[in-house]
Amino acid sequence: MRFMKKVACGVFVLSFAFLMSCEKKEGGSIPRNETLWLAGSQWGDPNTFNPLVEPWLVAWPVNDRFNLMYEPLIAYNSLTGANEPMLGTLISHDTEKIVVEMQPEAEWSDGKKVTSTDVKFIYELGRRFSHPVFSGFGEFISEITVDTVNAKELVTFVVNKEDRNNPLAILDMLQAIRIAPAHVFEQYLADNDNDFNKTKDIKCDKDPVVSGPYTLIDYNNERIILKRRDDYWGNKVLYDGKLPVPKYIVHPIYKNNDNFAVNLQKGNLDASMNYIPRIDEKRKEGVSTWYNAPPYYVPGSIHFLYLNNTKAPLSDKNFRRAVAAAIDYAAISRRALSNYAPEMKPGLIMHSGLEKKFYDEAEVVKHSVPLGDKEFAKKLLEQSGYKPVFDDKDVLKHTLDPSGNILQPISIKAPSGWSDWESIVKMVVEQLRSVGIDARTGFVDGGQYWTSLPSGDFDMIMRKPPIAVTASTPWSRFNAVLSSRNWVPASGGSNMYENEGRYNNPSDPSYNPRVEELLKAIPLIVDQDSLKAAYVELNNIFLEDQPVIPVCHLPEEYYQFSTKVWVGWPTEKSPFAPPQLPWVGVGRNTLWRLELAGK
Repeated sequence: MRFMKKVACGVFVLSFAFLMSCEKKEGGSIPRNETLWLAGSQWGDPNTFNPLVEPWLVAWPVNDRFNLMYEPLIAYNSLTGANEPMLGTLISHDTEKIVVEMQPEAEWSDGKKVTSTDVKFIYELGRRFSHPVFSGFGEFISEITVDTVNAKELVTFVVNKEDRNNPLAILDMLQAIRIAPAHVFEQYLADNDNDFNKTKDIKCDKDPVVSGPYTLIDYNNERIILKRRDDYWGNKVLYDGKLPVPKYIVHPIYKNNDNFAVNLQKGNLDASMNYIPRIDEKRKEGVSTWYNAPPYYVPGSIHFLYLNNTKAPLSDKNFRRAVAAAIDYAAISRRALSNYAPEMKPGLIMHSGLEKKFYDEAEVVKHSVPLGDKEFAKKLLEQSGYKPVFDDKDVLKHTLDPSGNILQPISIKAPSGWSDWESIVKMVVEQLRSVGIDARTGFVDGGQYWTSLPSGDFDMIMRKPPIAVTASTPWSRFNAVLSSRNWVPASGGSNMYENEGRYNNPSDPSYNPRVEELLKAIPLIVDQDSLKAAYVELNNIFLEDQPVIPVCHLPEEYYQFSTKVWVGWPTEKSPFAPPQLPWVGVGRNTLWRLELAGK
């Protein structure tokens, strides 16, 4: 069993009642009216809180773009497109450099100043040590310079023109990478003979040196507990001298989605970012969302069926286009996703929000297949030489390829237990089989799923790249789906961490160099008309080749909250923060705006 800290009343930290009445060693109680219960970002036992550990291995709230303990330089507002201040303020950005002014009053919890030394420490780790997160920074940043102008410390990130030449990616880094205290971790390195792996083994779970508004005070295999830092530097600089309203934040660790729905309805949980079916029914119990009516959530991402472009028949773009035409997207949104998404449109550009300016309806219609048109799908399969074979009860037996050979069934992988994805896959299988494509479900455990993606060990697989809405969207989505810059074959144990469907093989005669040309050009285009033209051209190529199947538009996050204990959450009528949980990006501004219900 994981760390179970004894408390003064002589019991283990195991029950909800503990947070209502039990006294901690430090002498302070944790009453419900001072505690915010948030969930959705920690599923397994918390193992480490070390900010140098890969984000997929570290525990909440140190993983991902979470800004409660460790903070980035800036935070992207997905509603407005603005880059808001955190440890720094964005002064300027262009195709040559990005300049950030350090917050002169920013401090670590041990009283030392946050400076450019800390910034350079974290961003230059990749030059010193091999690390899957930090090692790639040099491809984008050629140099980090520091200047003092009028007593202000300016940090300049110089775009690496000789390598990736991508200022958009640097903007993403500035809001994704949390700064760690150099004086603490340099000492850890020195104590461990400069062994980076040994330094990563330090859990940082006892009095961690942090810059954010909360710090870790306890954890076990049921929950993680944070306490407010009343001396947090940002209260004065960013929040007009106010403190975050909740004194404590607790993240319970649930086993499945049902726990989230039940605890939200009871008021035991204040907010979560997990899929809860039929949220409209839960609203009667004080559960709310951004919108009061469907789709309830702000769309910000796309779920895909990744297709293995190297395996027949999915190597045939006409077959892939038939798959796209065969799927009933409206039914998926209605039945599998409780109408949480606007109408599905083809392509990789969202037709709402900040991306809408790049969307061209006429071009999309011209280059895409008609979505949900089963007769079109059947005709395209027939014209391409594929023939379904049904039994006397009109049940599909198998599909023949253009040479008359029986095709192996196409398996669609997804993680077991992800109820929304399981529902989507089951519906897609049913719809594909109805037009004569022999598809089957292929649910696997999480370990198999995550290794299958980069290795290419799949026919079709559910995927959602990228997770966050950032300054580079929708370029980041195109890059994740189409880039063949690091293309490697699936055989021989080689992995790809973008374009896992292995589209557009540079060694193949059918390779289209225009895709990479546009991916390289878009981050450097300043003129908005030219930028839209480039996006439309790239989207048209995608629509013609259909290397993956966009299945549904979904929220950047499932953001639902209870008003039984706390009120003042951001909504469409009060959009002071994006629809994010209060630990994510700019969403943390919510912590300074909450009030107790009935106060």
